[in-house]
Amino acid sequence: MNHQALLTRAQSGQIDALNLISVETGFYMLEIQSAGQLHHLCDDKGQTLRIQSIEQARDLLRELPPLPFHLVHASAYDEMCGLSEGRREPMRVPLSMKSAIP
Repeated sequence: MNHQALLTRAQSGQIDALNLISVETGFYMLEIQSAGQLHHLCDDKGQTLRIQSIEQARDLLRELPPLPFHLVHASAYDEMCGLSEGRREPMRVPLSMKSAIP
């Protein structure tokens, strides 16, 4: 989903939540939950948009109405040896869509 589609759907109430997914290589992807489906924010070429910071994400979202917005980070413990089996849920931290920087 591109930025314009995200804006249009958000303004019409079709977006349920946004997740800023932390990726191991030091960038973020924006995951969009809409009508039970997951989408990623894409650039004009249809490639997943690589977001460099939480502030850049907030800047991209500044025109959207308030939505549930979370930072999601996978647990490093899932990759460590010697730990008990079983899946650990990723860390989910609520974020404000508004920047703390005036």
